[in-house]
Amino acid sequence: MFGRSRREKAPAAKAVAEEVERVPSRESGPWDADEPHPERERVDLGGMRLPVDPGFEVQLNLAGDQIVGAVVLFDGSALQVHAFAAPKRSGIWDEVRAELAEGVKGAGGTAEEREGTFGVELAARIPAEGGEQPVRYIGVDGPRWFLRAVISGKAAEDAGVAATLEGVVRDIVVVRGDEPMAPKEAIELRLPPEARQAAEQQAAGGEVPDLNPFDRGPEIAEIR
Repeated sequence: MFGRSRREKAPAAKAVAEEVERVPSRESGPWDADEPHPERERVDLGGMRLPVDPGFEVQLNLAGDQIVGAVVLFDGSALQVHAFAAPKRSGIWDEVRAELAEGVKGAGGTAEEREGTFGVELAARIPAEGGEQPVRYIGVDGPRWFLRAVISGKAAEDAGVAATLEGVVRDIVVVRGDEPMAPKEAIELRLPPEARQAAEQQAAGGEVPDLNPFDRGPEIAEIR
């Protein structure tokens, strides 16, 4: 009798275990590609899957020929996101935050730590033409990766606009990969297949797309 009871319960227990595996262990991200995470529309940039919504314009950051980050433009605001390798057993946000604060102050700006949506962040004011520009530096330590987000423009002080961009950060999926990387080394990104094909076609015709994030670049948000 006892043996039959165990066999009858086994399928149900297995189903419950499978259901638990599909449910995210945390309420929000950024997510690691290897952990369960909610499905939603994202642009596949290789090392990062970036959420997209109507009204977003998405451009790319370049370091030489390497794509190292993305910029989301929305309602007079900009969100820059970069993913880096990190040690397996320790985060680097505390160290990076101190370096950012030192750099801001060295440039004549101000920076102070405060509690934000994702934990401790850096609220800065950077010298700019005609005055100072408010900037928020956000950092999230993940498994063997670190995500840095920088919010500037209207959203740096407008909580309503900031909530939309914070939602982007919350739903980013980082694809670290298994290859060895030095801490703080940028996780390389790539154009999604549709944009890569378009770029190759333009290059074949002698027109190379402009990927400068501060000029009008490829509007990845239009790619479906």
